[in-house]
Amino acid sequence: MSFRTVAAAVPLALVLAACSSAEEVSDETAAETQEASASATAQAKGTAMAVKEDNDLYSFAYAYPAQADALPELAAQLDDDAEKAKATLIAESEDDRTQAEANDFPYRAHSYSKEWKVVADLPRYLSLSSSFSTYTGGAHGMYGLESLVWDKQEKAGVDGVALFQSAAALDEALGQKLCDALNAERGKRRGEAVPQVPDGEDYGFNTCQHVKDATVLVGSSGGGKFNRIGIWFGPYIAGPYAEGSYELTFPVDTAVIEAVKPEYREAFAAGS
Repeated sequence: MSFRTVAAAVPLALVLAACSSAEEVSDETAAETQEASASATAQAKGTAMAVKEDNDLYSFAYAYPAQADALPELAAQLDDDAEKAKATLIAESEDDRTQAEANDFPYRAHSYSKEWKVVADLPRYLSLSSSFSTYTGGAHGMYGLESLVWDKQEKAGVDGVALFQSAAALDEALGQKLCDALNAERGKRRGEAVPQVPDGEDYGFNTCQHVKDATVLVGSSGGGKFNRIGIWFGPYIAGPYAEGSYELTFPVDTAVIEAVKPEYREAFAAGS
């Protein structure tokens, strides 16, 4: 049975509202109305897809927006991703429960959730991010962020970093700004300045981190060109698990555009 068959074809906002308080829903109404108006064309062509399933063995949730559903090839790819994720979750959950019963251990239900959101919807490209989380019975779960840039003309998608000549090229383009922004955010969370590390040291929660270990998102402030870059570091990359993830945003400049692969440069413009 396909994901599209079992998914409830309802707006994602309604699914989320069911888990929100009346006050939260009220506060979000104005923003949701504006968003719906801005994406009226996409909403007319597609429907936000969401499925959620809970039982004693596992909890599974998967969702993507109307803009993705409006692109058949993309929707099919996301449906396939959902089916594979659920199949893996069930197999691993059953195996863990069998092992727990055999060793007289309590079984803790596993979980998997993924939600795709629109980062930018350009005439040719749809930039998406997916936040996912998993739990496999340990002390705590894990979570992460994925990037997908869908080429509406070619009907194919790539990871955000694949728009650039290499992760190292984008790293060099961002330069010291990346390190400074990361340390500024670290300092806010830790309540103290990040100590300097010895020259050449490239490992640890006080060192500068690199694009190769991050998720790269491409965004747009106006919907015409990509003019914003998001760099997301997951848990254990830029800091301990308790500090959470780090998401840093930078305007596209000449150096960043030069790091973009030639075939994608027309989609980028300097931003602020």
